Amino acid sequence: MDDFNQDAYFVGIKFRNSEKSYYFSTHFVDLKQGDFVIVETPSGFEMATVSTPVMSQSLYRSPLQLKPIVRKPTPTDMDDYAFNLEQDKKALAITEREVKKLGLAMDLLDADYNLDGSKITITYTSTEHRVDFRELLRILPPLLHARIEFHQLSPRERARKIGGIGVCGLPFCCSTFLTWSQPIGITLAKNQMLTLNTQKLSGPCGKLICCLAYENETYDIEKKDFPRPGTIVHLEEGDYHVESFNIISRNVRLANASRDNFKTYSLEDVQAMMAGTYKKPVEKPKEDTLPDFNIPGLKPIQPERENRQVGKGQNNGGNQNRNPNKNPRSNRQNGNKNPQNRNNGNKSQQGGSDNGKQGKPQNQPHRYHSHRPYRSGPKGNAGDSSK
Repeated sequence: MDDFNQDAYFVGIKFRNSEKSYYFSTHFVDLKQGDFVIVETPSGFEMATVSTPVMSQSLYRSPLQLKPIVRKPTPTDMDDYAFNLEQDKKALAITEREVKKLGLAMDLLDADYNLDGSKITITYTSTEHRVDFRELLRILPPLLHARIEFHQLSPRERARKIGGIGVCGLPFCCSTFLTWSQPIGITLAKNQMLTLNTQKLSGPCGKLICCLAYENETYDIEKKDFPRPGTIVHLEEGDYHVESFNIISRNVRLANASRDNFKTYSLEDVQAMMAGTYKKPVEKPKEDTLPDFNIPGLKPIQPERENRQVGKGQNNGGNQNRNPNKNPRSNRQNGNKNPQNRNNGNKSQQGGSDNGKQGKPQNQPHRYHSHRPYRSGPKGNAGDSSK
C-alpha cells in the first residue's frame, strides 16, 4: 500500500468542531469515511477524520497545493487524542474564569490542544474590534502548561465554526461547502432590486446573507435585455417611463409623468413599443354562460321563474293541502278570500256595474287611485250582477 505514488490520490478530511472538508494528498488507498489520520497544520500535528472517499488527483480542480497525510494514528496517538479532549475542557473553564476576573469583553468558543500538547489555540468573539488581553497572557501559561494563541473570530467565522440552520431551513453554507470568503455588500441587494431591509437580508450571524452572491452574476446578464429605469416609452394615451422591471416574470412596469397611472407589459411588448411595431391585442368579448364541466349525474338547475309556475295549475308535492291560488292580489281585489268567487269582483259584461268594489270598507282609499274616496254600492248587493 505504501509503495504508491504520493501524488496519486487525494481525500477530504474534517477537523474536530468543524463541518468543512479540507483536502490532502495521500497514498493510502484503503481509507474509508470515518477513519482517523494524522496531518500537519500551522499549529502542529493534529488528528482529523476522513470525510470523503479516496479519489484520483486527476479529478482535483482547485489551484491550492495539496499537503500530504502524515500517517495513520498509532495506539499512542489515540491515547494522546483522548487525553487532549479532557484537557481542552479544563483549559476552557480556566480561561473563562480568568476572563471574568479581568472583566474582558470576550466570548470564548473553543480551546484546542494540538496532538503533542505543546500548543493550545483559544478562539473567541467580541463586540470590540480589538481586545487587550496582555494581562491574560501573563496569567494563563503557568496554568495551561502550553504555548497559547488567541484567535478572534468575525461574526461570519463564528457562524462557520459553530454551524446552525439558516433562514432557508438548511445548514449554513459557510460551514458546509463554501470555500471562498468574498465580501457581501449592500450593492448586491441593490443590483438584484431587493427591498433594502437589513433585518430580512441578514443571516443568524448578523451580516448580509452569503446567498446574495449566488445569483448576482445572473442578474448582471439578464438586466442587459431590459430597458433602464427612466426610459421613455410612447403609448397611445401619452408618454410613459420605465418605473421598474422583474427579471423572473420578465415584466416591465410603466408610469406616466404624474405617477398616478401605472401599466405593466411584458418585455417583448415594451421592446415592440420602443421599436414602433407594437400591435394592441384585440380583446375578445366575455361570455356570460357558465362553463360546462361535464360532471356525470349533475342535474341542471331550473330557473326560478319555472319553479313559480309549477303550483298554479296543479298540486305539487307538499302543497297538496294549500290554496292553489298563489296570487293574493286578486283575492284582495275581489273582496272574497274564497278562490271559487275570484271572478265576482269583475265588471259585468252587460251593465258594467262596480260590484267587485262592494266588498271593501267605505271611505277607504282605492288601491290604485289613492286621491279619491272609495265608492261603494248599496249594502247587500255585492256580487249581484243581475241588478
